[in-house]
Amino acid sequence: MNIRTMLCSTACLALMAGASTAQEVTVLGWGGDYARSQIEAYHKPFTEETGIRVISVDADNPATPLKAMVEAGNVTVDVAVIEYADAVRLCDEGLLEVIDTSILEPAPDGTPAEDDFLPGTLTECMVGTDVFSTIFAYDATRFPDNPPTTIADFFDTDNFPGKRGVRRNAKATLEMALMADGVPAEEVYDLLETQEGVERAFAKLDTIKGDIVWWEAGAQPPQLLADGEVAMTIAWNGRIFNAAVGEGKPFEIVWDGQVYEPEGLAIPVGAPNMEEALQFVAFATRAESLARAAEWISYGPTRRSAAPLVGVFQVDGETEMGPNLPTSEENMTNALASSYEFWVDRDAELNERFNAWLLAN
Repeated sequence: MNIRTMLCSTACLALMAGASTAQEVTVLGWGGDYARSQIEAYHKPFTEETGIRVISVDADNPATPLKAMVEAGNVTVDVAVIEYADAVRLCDEGLLEVIDTSILEPAPDGTPAEDDFLPGTLTECMVGTDVFSTIFAYDATRFPDNPPTTIADFFDTDNFPGKRGVRRNAKATLEMALMADGVPAEEVYDLLETQEGVERAFAKLDTIKGDIVWWEAGAQPPQLLADGEVAMTIAWNGRIFNAAVGEGKPFEIVWDGQVYEPEGLAIPVGAPNMEEALQFVAFATRAESLARAAEWISYGPTRRSAAPLVGVFQVDGETEMGPNLPTSEENMTNALASSYEFWVDRDAELNERFNAWLLAN
């Protein structure tokens, strides 16, 4: 018996015992560089260890098709990667399986999993895999002498001319608008709870509305920068890192005003391969697995024991990943933790308001 098996809980061992009869497990994710990180860190090693084939399918936001599948009673995936707020909402709606944390493996030093995960990265129906960040990035060739350094600069088209890429969604967009308007990070959600705060956020967005190029899929922002369609863009940090370091693009991340949050693995009610899904979740959320993922995309691992295991970027074999993670201390100045409680309660209302604003002159 190897050390991995000795550390595995009874529930985990029971899952492994059934592996010989399993054929495949389907994982719904975000596509692009994120999918590559999961394939390299989770899917391939999982298949090598268990013999279970992993099928990877992509969506712009996996929570959307996941909800539709369960409500239609036609579930074709076993595991999905979803954001924290979506995990809480879908769990409350009874669309996700409750995950017993006894299937999760302890840290390499034996620390129980529940004590090893960062606060807020384990929910009733989701096991966190990474902490990602919504940031803004710019094309360094457009601002060689006076580069932007703060979130306020993103909204300053006088001193920093050019089109702006913005996600067509209220979440993170409204928070960044308020921080750009001088609201301290710790006051953002209290203000957004008020009509005054909502109006203030949209008023700030009004200042660049005519310069916005909207995007929906995570692969679009780096492409907008590369094509010269925008000078700056809001984006997910991992996409920009991979374009800059992995592909040599002249892109720079500005961490000021970042909005960070965890995401993780969830299992839809009606998953066709439930036991294999649980086994995959247990494998993918090992400390070693999470550290491997952070070597393929610059998202921070959700387990304390994984952080010291993170090495260099696997694409170039030399860039240290630690300083490029959202959770690195130097990147957390004026950073905002996305409030899942706020978005669970206000998502529909604020996106309705956001869509109405989009259509207004």
